[in-house]
Amino acid sequence: MKDLLQHVEPMIPALRRYARALLRDQPAADDLVQDCLEKVITYWHSRRSHGDTRSWVFAILHNLAMTALRRQAGSRGLHVAIEDVAESLSARATQEDGLHYRDLMSALDTLPAEQRSVLLLVSVEDMSYADAHACWRFPSAP
Repeated sequence: MKDLLQHVEPMIPALRRYARALLRDQPAADDLVQDCLEKVITYWHSRRSHGDTRSWVFAILHNLAMTALRRQAGSRGLHVAIEDVAESLSARATQEDGLHYRDLMSALDTLPAEQRSVLLLVSVEDMSYADAHACWRFPSAP
């Protein structure tokens, strides 16, 4: 148990950032991190001891997030064309940083979930591409 705490506890802030960036909903992201930590604790004994613990934990979080996003996509409301709401989206920002943030988040939203998650792992969590790719190779849990 001490080994688990030593490896996983320092990752919690990064897991929360990644979950929030993927889900864009703080309560849902916090629930996702809790579900991830439950799986990590449950399956800690079955992880690859010679493997990268960080990639394994992020893979679990990633798989749970993809499941949540698929579930959410099935329950989305009616699609509205951008032309129909263009006027309501043209509100002027009060700060340039807010504009950059909104543009960045919009650009991220246009990417498929898999590409967005890899980009977030590499740019925000400072993982190498190899480590981010490893998140795709590891199954989340048996």
